[in-house]
Amino acid sequence: MSTARPRRIYAIAPFAALALTAWATLASPAHAAIEPFQGLQVEVIGSGRPVLMIPGLNSGAEVWRETCTALQPQVQCHLIQLPGFAGAPATASDDFLGAMRDRLLAYSADRRLDHPAVIGHSLGGVLALQMAIAAPRHIGPLVIVDALPYLGAAQNPAATPATLEPMAEQVRAGMLAMDATQYAAQTDAAVANMAHAPAHVATLKQWGRDSDRGATASAVYSMTMTDLRQPIAGIRVPVLVLGAWAAYQPFGATEASTRQVFEAQYAALPDVRIEMSRAGYHFLMWDDPRWLQAQIRDFLDLPVAH
Repeated sequence: MSTARPRRIYAIAPFAALALTAWATLASPAHAAIEPFQGLQVEVIGSGRPVLMIPGLNSGAEVWRETCTALQPQVQCHLIQLPGFAGAPATASDDFLGAMRDRLLAYSADRRLDHPAVIGHSLGGVLALQMAIAAPRHIGPLVIVDALPYLGAAQNPAATPATLEPMAEQVRAGMLAMDATQYAAQTDAAVANMAHAPAHVATLKQWGRDSDRGATASAVYSMTMTDLRQPIAGIRVPVLVLGAWAAYQPFGATEASTRQVFEAQYAALPDVRIEMSRAGYHFLMWDDPRWLQAQIRDFLDLPVAH
């Protein structure tokens, strides 16, 4: 069976919500000890308000370090490394998103975190939504960075997991069937327009290659089969959504048209605020850091540090 179609679909996934990320050399506090928990690796920094920081597909927890630093000393960051991504050991799961949601909730309960805020990027944003849906009495406010409740409907609002399942199966099979050279070329192409700085793009490519292919394919399939557009109606905490659009301008996107997609997908969410970055690409924590940090600080009502 030809794999040309799934490779093309994967390479142009809309809104880059399936992020392939990388190590960034950023000013940061000293690294704390990494705590393993059910396949997760967690680094805890600070002693203020608990905030879980979840990266996206193939991303390293390091992507959130600069944001964590900027929010000190008011927050206690829990930098989450998901298994299988960015060189972390993979763990088997039939439903990647469901398994990660349950492990994150179990971690929060085990550490007795009091209504932690959850900040998630891309796939991590979907996980944040799932956590608040599953445990509405235990999760605090959410910050969703460039993620949609259902990525599969970004271009076609009528799309559902049922209609996209054949494509999702084909994409997953194609990813697993590629030889190493093909796969590296596709992961490289997928991140080409996800960040401004060439150095960030270069490291994104490396992190994509370092991620476990089986975990990546499982996560991509899980994202396609997870539609939260209606379930988000059950979320009872405030939600801040930070969107990006500038990378898609060459394809005809505008800030207004991209905002419309976000507003339509989050229409069922009772308490949501949507803000759009003017120039940042998918990795807003790198491309528009001062704006993102100010948005988070204002939303979580954190005083400005002096």
